[in-house]
Amino acid sequence: MTFVDSIATRPTLQMQRHFDAPRPLVWRAWTNPEVMVLWLGPVEWPAVSATQDLRVGGEWRACLRSPDTGQDLWQGGVYREIVPNERLVFTFKWDESHEDGPPVDTLVTLQLGDAPDGGTLMDFTHEGLKSEQSLTGHKHGWTSTFERLEAFLATGGAGHPARTSVGRQE
Repeated sequence: MTFVDSIATRPTLQMQRHFDAPRPLVWRAWTNPEVMVLWLGPVEWPAVSATQDLRVGGEWRACLRSPDTGQDLWQGGVYREIVPNERLVFTFKWDESHEDGPPVDTLVTLQLGDAPDGGTLMDFTHEGLKSEQSLTGHKHGWTSTFERLEAFLATGGAGHPARTSVGRQE
């Protein structure tokens, strides 16, 4: 079974968000590790580290950390498609068991467009989740993450890092 066939048989999360920010700023939030680390992760697991090699075939990695326990959750993947300011497709996989057992490869697609009333419309799809339990967990995680992204964008992209490690892989 191919990767595409495999993810097609598992649960998919689809979300749409409107951000009161221009597309280039939303794009930058997703594609610049120094910016991504400022909003990535749900409120109870904020990112503390992010790296990106932003090219098709390039890898990305991020570490989320619980402020309560100090436990780290590493995730990463490979960029599959990059259309600046419009579309970003990448694989996503936890490094270790998470929610319902051993991790599986999944696929994230974001499509950015101009909202009719201004701002940016983001269509977000996370395909190939392992189970309904994983779907529920990721829905919570991405919802909280996008609330953090919205708050970051409301500052005009002027958020400040706290205890973060970031970098671009060259």
